[in-house]
Amino acid sequence: MANRYFDLSDDVYIPGRWDLGPPTDAQGRKVDDYVFTKGEPVTFEGRPRIPLRGGDGEALDFSEAGLGIPLVSARAAAIFARLAPNDVQLIPVDVEAHPEPFYLLVCTRVVKCIDDEKSGEVQYWKPEDGRPEKTGTYRAVHLMRIDSTKVGDAQVFRPWGYEVVLIVSEDLKQALENLGATGPQFTEVTGPAVNTPEERERTRKRHELFDTADTARQAAWRTLGTLDKAVIMPIAMSDSWPGHRQLWHVIRREAGRTLLVTHGLSDPFIERLEPSVGFGLELALEVDAAVKDLSKGWPLLLLERVSEELTAHEQVREHVKAGLFSMEVSGKGLPKSLVTEAGRVAVLLGVASRSLPGHFPTPYGEVKLVTVKALLPPELKYLLEHGAQGQTELARRFVASGEEHLSRLKRKPVV
Repeated sequence: MANRYFDLSDDVYIPGRWDLGPPTDAQGRKVDDYVFTKGEPVTFEGRPRIPLRGGDGEALDFSEAGLGIPLVSARAAAIFARLAPNDVQLIPVDVEAHPEPFYLLVCTRVVKCIDDEKSGEVQYWKPEDGRPEKTGTYRAVHLMRIDSTKVGDAQVFRPWGYEVVLIVSEDLKQALENLGATGPQFTEVTGPAVNTPEERERTRKRHELFDTADTARQAAWRTLGTLDKAVIMPIAMSDSWPGHRQLWHVIRREAGRTLLVTHGLSDPFIERLEPSVGFGLELALEVDAAVKDLSKGWPLLLLERVSEELTAHEQVREHVKAGLFSMEVSGKGLPKSLVTEAGRVAVLLGVASRSLPGHFPTPYGEVKLVTVKALLPPELKYLLEHGAQGQTELARRFVASGEEHLSRLKRKPVV
């Protein structure tokens, strides 16, 4: 009987679970996620640290920190050390607010084993994609299947050309299940792919629609500054976004400013799989600092909360698309200078900007770019006293100040 193998991933749908940021070194500097997931041993000076994002939650035996970096508890680490000593490197790590031992799990074996014919669909990076370092490797693999005869004695490995996936043997899967390990999710990558012609066509159409939307948005972002290669994504995607892809991009701007934009509110609706601009807008929040790691900073937290309100309420979206609109969100975890006595933070959406376009084109239609301006408590009080006229007057004063849509913590109220 042929050996069975499984894609090991993080079960992001566990209620109340923790959300882990990327590792930092002893000086608090973020470490490149890629070094932990490329299938090679890692040399690391000092003891890395893992921060929590969005408060504490249930610790898991297996989870992922940052962008796909496996983290295991001591008891799960013992399983990997016993069954796959030649395939993994276990790096002790400190996890914020958790004194118990945890380890970064670095897979050190790469096996060329993806079976293109048996997999549901494969896409390769091409020269015209502009990523020469990736040309010839896999851009996407849907319903992955591997040729188990090429695995040899590996118990844990990453497939060549698509190292984002971590694969384990059935023996290791069974050992983790017998342990009662929390957090792991297993998807078989051996055997025939259950993929009908209708599913193949749906997958092809989804890739085509989303790739077109991605390309158009990224082209727009590049006109605004230098686009970071990495995309920020949460531990769990939100099905309230049109394409169920809750993503953010970071753009480095002149004068050391950093612009954070939503990347998915204008996706086509995944349920319909037809050309559209989704909600017809994207949000943009700019700060006056060259933020190194926005994934754990207040701008992303604020923008995420504004996005949640917008995706949950059609009426809010319609007001936002019509013009200026103000709202309040929870101030938990946000800078004190922004938080009101009631524990809320206010924003003004849609302030016109001389350095950002009001719209940008895509093949599916025009998308509105909506600025998000963080307000100080006195400015919210002014809004509550003056209503719609107050919004217009605040926007006018922001423009007159020369800062327009820029969100700054250290500034004086304009009222």
